[in-house]
Amino acid sequence: MSDYAHQPTQIEVRGAHVNNLKNLNVDIPLNRLVAVTGRSGSGKSSLAMGVLYAEGMRRYVSALSTYTRRRLTQAGHAAVDSVNHVPSAIALRQRPSVPGVRSTVGTTTEALNVLRLAFSRLGSPRCPNGHQIPPTLAIAQAMDRVDDAMGELICPVCGVHFQAFSAEDFAFNSAGACPTCGGTGEARQLDASRLIPDKSLTIRDGAVASWRLPGRNFMQFVAQQIGIDIDTPFEDLPADQQEMVLHGPRKKYAINIPSKTGKIFHMDNAQFENAYAAVEDSLATTTNERAIKRLNRFYIFGTCPTCHGSRFNPKLFTQLVVDKDIAQVSALTLEELNAFIPTIEAWLPENMQSLAHDILRELRELLRPLLELGLGYLTLDRAGGTLSTGELQRIQLSKTLRTQTTGVLYVLDEPSIGLHAANVDGLIHVMQALVSQGNSVVVVDHDPTIIAAADDVIEIGPEAGNGGGHLLDEGTPEFISHQPQSLIAPYLTGQADLIVRPQTPAASMFAEGHFGVTITNRYNLHDFVLDLPRKRFSVISGFSGAGKSTAIFDALIPAMTATKANPAPDFVTDIHRSHIRHVVAIDATPIGKNIRSTIATYTPVLDQLRKFYAALPAAKAAGFTASNFSYNVAAGACPTCGGTGEISLDIQYLPDMQQLCPTCHGRRYNPETLAIKWHDYSIADILDMDITTAQTALAEIPGIATTLNTLSDMGLEYLHLGESTLSLSGGEAQRLRLVAHMGKPQANTLFVFDEPSVGLHPLDINVLLHVFQQLIDQGGTVIAIEHDLAMIANADYIVDLGPGGGRDGGHLVASGTPTEVAAASGPTAQFLAAEFKHYRH
Repeated sequence: MSDYAHQPTQIEVRGAHVNNLKNLNVDIPLNRLVAVTGRSGSGKSSLAMGVLYAEGMRRYVSALSTYTRRRLTQAGHAAVDSVNHVPSAIALRQRPSVPGVRSTVGTTTEALNVLRLAFSRLGSPRCPNGHQIPPTLAIAQAMDRVDDAMGELICPVCGVHFQAFSAEDFAFNSAGACPTCGGTGEARQLDASRLIPDKSLTIRDGAVASWRLPGRNFMQFVAQQIGIDIDTPFEDLPADQQEMVLHGPRKKYAINIPSKTGKIFHMDNAQFENAYAAVEDSLATTTNERAIKRLNRFYIFGTCPTCHGSRFNPKLFTQLVVDKDIAQVSALTLEELNAFIPTIEAWLPENMQSLAHDILRELRELLRPLLELGLGYLTLDRAGGTLSTGELQRIQLSKTLRTQTTGVLYVLDEPSIGLHAANVDGLIHVMQALVSQGNSVVVVDHDPTIIAAADDVIEIGPEAGNGGGHLLDEGTPEFISHQPQSLIAPYLTGQADLIVRPQTPAASMFAEGHFGVTITNRYNLHDFVLDLPRKRFSVISGFSGAGKSTAIFDALIPAMTATKANPAPDFVTDIHRSHIRHVVAIDATPIGKNIRSTIATYTPVLDQLRKFYAALPAAKAAGFTASNFSYNVAAGACPTCGGTGEISLDIQYLPDMQQLCPTCHGRRYNPETLAIKWHDYSIADILDMDITTAQTALAEIPGIATTLNTLSDMGLEYLHLGESTLSLSGGEAQRLRLVAHMGKPQANTLFVFDEPSVGLHPLDINVLLHVFQQLIDQGGTVIAIEHDLAMIANADYIVDLGPGGGRDGGHLVASGTPTEVAAASGPTAQFLAAEFKHYRH
């Protein structure tokens, strides 16, 4: 008893200096729900992920065998003096990886694995002569044989011997794939109208778009050698010449190619590739994603005619569970699948109940947390790539909930992303249930509802970047709400200002015009009319799966950017552009693909710095050019690290160690480049500066000063010029993408944001709203897909979809000003009205 009484009650963190943490000392209560909050870039994730999760995971992995450790991704020691009493840790990251084209809800949740087993062991097969065999234990036993007779069945009606389908046969990513689409559910077909988008052009002037692909610029001369008239509009060519361009055979010809200088280049074996073959051959020889995307514009993508989009080989459809085949079960929502389980049990004979219980119990346990997290509207066959970040996060979370562990530290980074306000209560219930099971939960979040529901709150700040990294407050939500220095307290008490931008009254909402589309039939949107005001800030709201992304990204954006070469989708009609000529779609995906991408390289700053330093007298005397001031080329890069600033040490069974480069000490440049100084600053010294410091130091360089001022105006003044763009939060990444558009006329531009509040503190949301207002003041039009109530409340116009997700969504629930929508019916209206009431003081 005495030993139990002395069990640790808190994680003791001492001297944490990960990223911008200032030797932070903090105690995190165990077996509690602890919310970590603070401004974007203040150090919240550094504490939660960089210290708590990193140390909890490292210590757990360290207890495993050397053999096992070498096969796991390992983390090194966190930058902290000591961490005591940290449990083994599981993390839910803010941005899960995007599933591939072969991923579905069924594969991502692993529900399809259980269903494949159920169809194989519990299903009713059909013999080659068409007799449907009822489920029996003998079928399951046949699948478990290890000899040549494995899976062999005998029809009790006609006596024919045949092979039953195994669990592997029901996998559309291997043996069970549709032979036509290969298990993708999608068939693509080259479209002649995209190969030759403008028939009024001549071949010499570029009528054949596929002959403008790399390596085919000579094809017009091959066509001329064949006898095709390349100076007559394509539409006026004889039918046989048009047919030759589109489908002509591969043959080699001797041709002459005139150059711009008048010289003639001769080719003895120039092979003719028709317009179709030019695309097919290009696609067959590339794995580059950008090149594939460029080639895809020649294709029409549609549902596979063989499997009708199910991805499965149709031969599998003869095997049934109750009265459904594998494709029909895959088309069920998670809620419908859960309701289908008792039907399976009632259908099976008594001697199969024990086997069915084990298989179906696994399926029930898998579905339970998914339903608790509000994902019941998802169908099993929904493509993984169409899931929102919030949906992917909740699927990740469901996997951890299934284990029903005890004594684990769960670190959740922004789990409210993509959640409608109505689903936040469910998330809070799930986190509290984890604590009730004997676990500890640390959640990094900005949602005042989640913070108010926590047992304890840790507030990091006060500012971002160098101004952050300190412990502002620690205590219960009630305690925090009364602390004068707390930044989140006004939002917990409702004393903050909710509306922070001028809003357009309803009477003049469409005074500047309107734009939109009609969606005839796309997923759960049927004959849906989307009509939005120009030069206003509009928000598309509603549950996950209500149809928001379909309406904007599948329909509106392709329609507004449609050209002859890339026409609008066939499910879009009645397109009203209202003079909008440019569409800028901005999401929260990471910027750049490696550590070489920095704030300075993404903006014009580094290019301008390189030219500026190359023009200095010392640089000219040394014979330097702008290349010498780039860490991405050999002329300027440190010879040891190649310009990355760090080196990786492989220490066998221990985790690889990332260490500052011993030559340049993280500065990326070679000594010769670092020797060139301006006002005693090397170019590396400039890159070490945050935006605020650089504004003062570089004020006399006009081009750079303008960019720095824009970055500061967008609330990014705490970022360092040399900071990796991969480390930015979703909200920071979105604002950085906007830099190039600020301060310019935007009268014909539509800006579309996908959940721009991701990772943003309420104070940073205010900054973002001011940025939106700047775009509108410049004549732009702004749309945001949003769940955050503060963003919704600050809109000029709201289109609320729902009332639920999936089959319960796709309807216009309400539209109008925030006040009008709050007075309407539906889940969004209910929570928006409560938000207005909370902040009315």
